[in-house]
Amino acid sequence: MISSVLVANRGEIACRIFRTCRELGIRTVAVYSDADADALHTRVADTAVRLPGAAPAGTYLRGDRIVKAALASGADAVHPGYGFLSENDGFARAVVDAGLTWIGPPPEAIEAMASKTRAKRLMGLAPLDAAEVTEADLPVLVKAAAGGGGRGMRIVRRLDELPDALEGARAEAASAFGDGEVFVEPYLEHGRHVEVQILADTHGTVWPLGTRDCSLQRRHQKVVEEAPAPGIGEELTKELHALSVRAARAVSYVGAGTVEFLVADGRAHFLEMNTRLQVEHPVTEAVFGLDLVAGQIRVAEGHALESDPPRPRGHAIEARLYAEDPAQGWAPQTGTLHRLAVPDGVRLDTGYTDGDTIGVHYDAMLAKVVAHAPTRAEAIRRLAGALESAAIHGPVTNRDLLVRSLRHEEFTAARMDTGFYDRHLAGLTEPAPDPYAPLAAALADARSRSRSRFGGWRNLPSQPQAKRYEMAGEEHEVRYRHTRQGLAADGVRVVHADAGLVVLEVDGVRRKFEVCRYGDQVHVNTVRLTALPRFPDPASQLAPGSLVAPMPGTVVKIADGLTEGATVQAGQGLIWLEAMKMQHQISAPATGTLTALHAEPGRQVEPGMLLAVVQTP
Repeated sequence: MISSVLVANRGEIACRIFRTCRELGIRTVAVYSDADADALHTRVADTAVRLPGAAPAGTYLRGDRIVKAALASGADAVHPGYGFLSENDGFARAVVDAGLTWIGPPPEAIEAMASKTRAKRLMGLAPLDAAEVTEADLPVLVKAAAGGGGRGMRIVRRLDELPDALEGARAEAASAFGDGEVFVEPYLEHGRHVEVQILADTHGTVWPLGTRDCSLQRRHQKVVEEAPAPGIGEELTKELHALSVRAARAVSYVGAGTVEFLVADGRAHFLEMNTRLQVEHPVTEAVFGLDLVAGQIRVAEGHALESDPPRPRGHAIEARLYAEDPAQGWAPQTGTLHRLAVPDGVRLDTGYTDGDTIGVHYDAMLAKVVAHAPTRAEAIRRLAGALESAAIHGPVTNRDLLVRSLRHEEFTAARMDTGFYDRHLAGLTEPAPDPYAPLAAALADARSRSRSRFGGWRNLPSQPQAKRYEMAGEEHEVRYRHTRQGLAADGVRVVHADAGLVVLEVDGVRRKFEVCRYGDQVHVNTVRLTALPRFPDPASQLAPGSLVAPMPGTVVKIADGLTEGATVQAGQGLIWLEAMKMQHQISAPATGTLTALHAEPGRQVEPGMLLAVVQTP
């Protein structure tokens, strides 16, 4: 019997595994980098061991240090989570060789399937040769052979883009997985990403656990997942199950895994087999009433599965909440997460708690929010409503995008595919600010600064007070007055105002506004505002054509031959930053002359730092 588990991972997945371990009475051990010294997963574990070295390559990607930590802490088993070394057969062998129990598939199965190129050959398929790609093959997808999560992937629509795509994908894959191997495969524009969860024991039983649809993706990384996959008929489901069981049996698979397909025109195209737990596993757990982590542990202990899996019930949908700005090229955001709370009735899996810092070293996912209901329509309504009313105070997130995506007619009708955001992103990120949010923020601020009920009321009339806020990229000025009856503003009746709650009546309808302020950042219900100074600082104004860092990160590349005085074309890639294990391209905003270049490879940058200036004629 396993008595102590070290999780060779961090954040949300480590916390999720620890939760099951506690329920089973198993002691937990966390590992952490210096950047994670105070992270939630280190605080909830029974024991935590520091991994020396630079994050992440010198810490969570160093199997030798993790095995040493397991032995030092007295753990007798290791769970890899997902990402990092979860699909590294060398790490699995090192765990087993150290006399520890590996909570995962045999190293041989990982070796056969962890490389997507080997997996395709095992299934009788072969990737394209990058050197032989022609116009007729386009569009193609450059893809990392190891790992997943959208890292090391590039769509190529023109042959002249292929060399840069290969180089960028290799660099990103090496940074994220320690393996820079990439391959090329045809890219199907309007396919659906459908997968099958499997669970297999050491006694020959393999469970195919329904289907999942993961078609809503950004940068080839899943955003919304659901089970079962809607619109997949019984015959195609049987085919997907048969192919998944075949893949598992081909490598004598043990434990939890996922077989992924692209479904187009009623046909299933094998993509890969992930020899680990998936981020989206909670939707399968909800539908089948299972704890897949508990299943992994029991299988690792040698227990046999029942001959048939449980029967599914209802529908489940998961949304990934990211600290990122979808309207700005999905740029990741950093800073303090002041508050994260969702209503009762949905599941929240997270590696953060109130007051934690969102840093630059790791993935931008804050949490997964999961809703389960008898029908798909009810699950959509429940999840969208929960996200809409959740308290998420801190950096910009994709919350509004998620709510709009769930309510989009293409999604509600189950007509989505992997090109959903290519078609609809502009409309889904169109600002829809609440016009009364700045006024509520100003009234709450005025009340917080006053000691009496009447605040700054004077016996004689005076000029209205004015405050300015930035909301959805635009500046808003609001005015209010102190009167004998309290605070007042034109066009509304102020029913109540204190530092945390404002009630306004507009045309006979009362609306409540919950207000929370953190420095110059103000959250009014779900609207994020920035309080602006009364007199703008002239030094903060940038020249037209200035390119600033949209996020903290590291400059990893400058366009070949790029120097001050060079002519650049609109949309041309100039500078590449790496942040949160992803590369981000900064392009010329217009055709013109590069008059300043302050970026250089290896330089650390902060948000707002001036990188270059493009002067237009």
